[in-house]
Amino acid sequence: MRQVVSWGASACVGFVRACAVMVVSMLIPAVWAAAVALGIWWGAANPWSWLAPFVLVSVGTLALSRPVCQLVRHLVARWTATAIPAGYRQAGPVTRMSTGYWWNGFGYERTSRDALMDQRWRIRWQDPANWRDLRFTAIVPFTAGLVAALPPAVVAAAVLGLGQPGPVARVAGALGLVVAVAGAPYAWRPVVPVAVRFLRPSPAMALADRVDELTAQRADTTVAQAAEIRRIERDLHDGAQARLVSLGLSLATAEKLLETDPEQAKALMREARTGAATSLTELRELVRGINPPVLSERGIVDAVRALALDSPLDVTVGADVPLRLDPPIESAVYFGIAELVTNAVKHAHATRARISLTRDGTGTGAGTGAGTSTCLVVEVEDDGRGGAEVRAGGGLAGLRRRLAAFDGTLEITSPAGGPTRVKMAVPCESL
Repeated sequence: MRQVVSWGASACVGFVRACAVMVVSMLIPAVWAAAVALGIWWGAANPWSWLAPFVLVSVGTLALSRPVCQLVRHLVARWTATAIPAGYRQAGPVTRMSTGYWWNGFGYERTSRDALMDQRWRIRWQDPANWRDLRFTAIVPFTAGLVAALPPAVVAAAVLGLGQPGPVARVAGALGLVVAVAGAPYAWRPVVPVAVRFLRPSPAMALADRVDELTAQRADTTVAQAAEIRRIERDLHDGAQARLVSLGLSLATAEKLLETDPEQAKALMREARTGAATSLTELRELVRGINPPVLSERGIVDAVRALALDSPLDVTVGADVPLRLDPPIESAVYFGIAELVTNAVKHAHATRARISLTRDGTGTGAGTGAGTSTCLVVEVEDDGRGGAEVRAGGGLAGLRRRLAAFDGTLEITSPAGGPTRVKMAVPCESL
């Protein structure tokens, strides 16, 4: 009895799924049929009768192709847990360059509005995925769509047969119902191989996406380097340089007063010594902001522990083994952790934080064609008020882009009320 109930449930589920596949795959052919009906109704004698059907077919196909493909991906992922990457081109960041122009990944514009508009239209009409979607919508109705339409069609024919007089018609209708119910669990399944074959991104599309991603990263890197150079120049000009100029003036004045007013000369020299010590401290802080000495000398783990000691939070640092990474990755990860701890203090108003650094041998790089590699996984958790999210132009968005330059990823879980958990994963073969 239990097997009969299970089989009946499977048949019902399969019938519903077959109907869903049939409806989705036949949406665009329905538009084509409506266009043909409109042309027939208009009349073949009218020389302009082809115009409205042509417009209806063109606009309907272009408008429905992407939603149909996305719906098919959703159904396949929900029914079989088979994720099919969309492969659509994503809008990259619109960045203002040092020249004042805005770079949108395709060209330079004078204003951010013009750059965003140009980017939107270029991505929409130059995406190779449009042709892939159009090809799929032309193939799926005559493959998976026809197979999925068999159970509903047989059921409709069987119902009509049962309504006809005579035992033969009734027997044929009953057999039709049995065949439809028996085939329903399998009628929707052809949509899976068809979708996997024709909806996944082609190697050329994946390569184009990777090129776009690297182009955007190059623009971000250029802007970040320019901003860092300006910060260093500003710190040197306003801090150490000004104090060194004052130190030189004090020493010159003390030299003149050494014979006439020794006491005043000694006071000036004491001030100069204090200024020299302050300048040295500022230079050390500047060097530490560029590349902390503890990071170069002792590695990422000890550098993070030193950062935790300087933080006003109660920070716990854990690492499974001592890690030594490539210097660029160490620097990116260190300053990423520093930014997350700062956010926990300034925005989340946290009191405690936990930082863990581990290695993961099953990590997969974010770049195209990256295989299984050893990853550094960093998790930062705080007990703040939560609500953190990646906003365009924000610090977390910048952190994600900096990690993307190394094929790294950033995952954020921050419900309202906390806690906030941030996971950074960066492939690194030096582990």
